[in-house]
Amino acid sequence: MDKRTGLFANGIIWFGVAISVSEIEAGIEIGAAAARDSLWLPLVLGHIFGGILLFFVGLIGARVRLNAMETTKSSFGKYGSKFFAALNTFQLLAWVAVLNAQGASALAGLNLPISFPLTCVILAALIAAWVYVGIRRSANVTTVVMAALAVLLAILSVKLFGLDSSPAGAAGNTATALKFWNIFEISIAMPISWLPVISDYTKDAEKPVKATAISAIAYTFASLWMYIIGIEISGIGASNNIAQAILLAGLGIPGIIIVVLSTVTTNFLAANSAGESSKAIYSKINPKIAGVVVSFLSAALAISGIMEHYISFLYLIASVFAPMAAVLLVSFYFSKERTESLGVWLWNIFAWLAGFIAYQVAEHFDSVFLGPTLLAVIVSAAFASVRVLSEKKDF
Repeated sequence: MDKRTGLFANGIIWFGVAISVSEIEAGIEIGAAAARDSLWLPLVLGHIFGGILLFFVGLIGARVRLNAMETTKSSFGKYGSKFFAALNTFQLLAWVAVLNAQGASALAGLNLPISFPLTCVILAALIAAWVYVGIRRSANVTTVVMAALAVLLAILSVKLFGLDSSPAGAAGNTATALKFWNIFEISIAMPISWLPVISDYTKDAEKPVKATAISAIAYTFASLWMYIIGIEISGIGASNNIAQAILLAGLGIPGIIIVVLSTVTTNFLAANSAGESSKAIYSKINPKIAGVVVSFLSAALAISGIMEHYISFLYLIASVFAPMAAVLLVSFYFSKERTESLGVWLWNIFAWLAGFIAYQVAEHFDSVFLGPTLLAVIVSAAFASVRVLSEKKDF
């Protein structure tokens, strides 16, 4: 029997997932365009709802002992599962590239004597090495890294809160204030992006329910922390720039360590899960080797500047997984039918498509009640529930 992961290990993993430059950037986006007194409720609600979804999706993998994309087979069939696995692999490759580029850009702002391309390659090499070693073999190192990162981020937080807010920043907030559901959408975006990943790690949990709960709570707490750091950066006159904020806070080498470790800890999970998803497409693929390949491909994409053209596409891909998760949740928790039926698969794919379309339509409006993500979840869950209700009537 394979060695299972404990509660502490799962908490550490998902605490590290949330600590990233991208989460701080999301907080900066909210803080730069929202009135300070109106952003906290939608910010917290978005994270809570995202955390709840993470828990229930992750619990599926923990109970059936399958990785994230393998869990979709019972709801969408063999080819539907491969379809989502392919999209997830592509999405993760792109996200690793974006995060790699964000980390390299932040380091460039700290005036390091290293070129942007070389920084991307170094970050990719660190990620690839961690993927190849694996979570279990590097458990002690991971714990030390997370402890050091938490201490450094606590110091950064105290320093940022000690700086005076910029009047110019505050004026900008009121001039272009985001609405409630806009803030909610930005807040929930990050937790949703990890829905097709979480079961890759909960599947090995020794205590499925507790480990999944710890994972979701650790992620939600750390993510909120990163958003708050970003909101603070937006108000201290740092030109909404992480590197500038680190310099204003008086953190030199510690600031460099924060950027490097936060980039590597998040990208490691994404690259590792890209390997897991590739295995769901073709079972003979070695997930570790695939994860290493993804790490270095991401560096090439980051150096090419493709990040600038990839953002809208990444949101398109992300819109796939909220309705997918909704159908998966309804099928697993409410359906008694576990047989692999073509009719069930086709209906579930239709339910997913309805939510995907709802998301795409809602996204074109400035502010939609509930926001595109929650609306897509409700639409797909409603259609999936129709099949479950008809199934019960047949009894």
